[in-house]
Amino acid sequence: MAVWLLALQCLPWLLLVVVVPLLLVRRLRLSSFAPLPAGKAPFVSVIVPARNEADNISACLATLFASSYPAFEIIVVDDGSTDGTHEIVRILEQHGGGKLTLVTGAPLPEGWMGKPWACWQGYERAKGELLLFTDADTRHDDMLLGHAVGALHARKSDLVSILPRQLMVTFWENMIQPQIFTLLSMRYHDLERINRTRKPRHGIANGQFILVTREAYDAIGGHQSLKHEVVEDQRFAQRMIEEGRRIFVAYADDVMETRMYRSLSGIVEGWSKNIAIGSRNAAPAWLGPAVPWLIVAFLALIWVAPPATLITSFFYPIGAAARAWSIVATSFSLIFWLLMLAWMRVPLPYAAGYPLGAIMTAWLVARSALKGSSVEWRGRRYEMTTSGTSHSP
Repeated sequence: MAVWLLALQCLPWLLLVVVVPLLLVRRLRLSSFAPLPAGKAPFVSVIVPARNEADNISACLATLFASSYPAFEIIVVDDGSTDGTHEIVRILEQHGGGKLTLVTGAPLPEGWMGKPWACWQGYERAKGELLLFTDADTRHDDMLLGHAVGALHARKSDLVSILPRQLMVTFWENMIQPQIFTLLSMRYHDLERINRTRKPRHGIANGQFILVTREAYDAIGGHQSLKHEVVEDQRFAQRMIEEGRRIFVAYADDVMETRMYRSLSGIVEGWSKNIAIGSRNAAPAWLGPAVPWLIVAFLALIWVAPPATLITSFFYPIGAAARAWSIVATSFSLIFWLLMLAWMRVPLPYAAGYPLGAIMTAWLVARSALKGSSVEWRGRRYEMTTSGTSHSP
């Protein structure tokens, strides 16, 4: 009886080990869609919003220039950079053979978040039938754009977004980022369900790569309709669904990669900005306010409680049943994180630090939830009010 009771107590961890990796193996891949013939390939305007991206912009543009896609232009919108981004892009523009255009961004108006404003200005200069919004910290395979346009055509979609390989280098990147990507993967594990959903809260897009038809973009009001959104990529997809449009999301870790953050401070600033808001947007309205705290509870109970109990057992008597549970649950957790890190191509020794990663992630989610209407990003502070968005340098 004691064995069966122990098995029942450890069932959540066993299910995580068995079910989650199996769900993730069934990956819908962008590269399975063939590019269109050159004569049928529509012109694409690639729009890159950039604010203080001197460390990334050259490598990003080099991969965009190398695209095998037959008909495209590149528009970089410099959103008030102070680190040399503007000068780097200006030099590349002079040697770009007319394919690259640098747009000097206008001052940020009241009521706008920075990224939607930069994207909107890029759109106003774009000539393409299709619009690709992509971040400056991305790296594109030469076939990526062709596969994306092919998928847009084959799936008769209005928007294509992808999930690239996420590069993690430093200690804190390898500790925290896998925790957050795992939470996202568990919420959005069934991409085909996302691609056929008619419920906006199930919609998702990755702002690192959003390819959309101009007609659909105009129909939802473009980034002007998203000007006050903190998690503008998620709301982009949700707006498309609200308007009866079709989205398509696929994995593309073989043809695109990105490194979101390079330091702990960058991770804290980035995820504090949007993780609580994004989790609320993905839930029913009645449940939304509680979702960040449910995530905190999940992280604490599933990933922190078993190893904490096991460590405590070495110093204080806690009972044989509790110690057995902590050993089995911690063992299953370690197996789970070995599988997840192998899937993300993260060095496996970091699996041993999963409790620390969970603690830091729980703190980030709580911090994001407690920030309320104040958002800081890229040197700007935004205040969300009932009448719109205000900002200060």
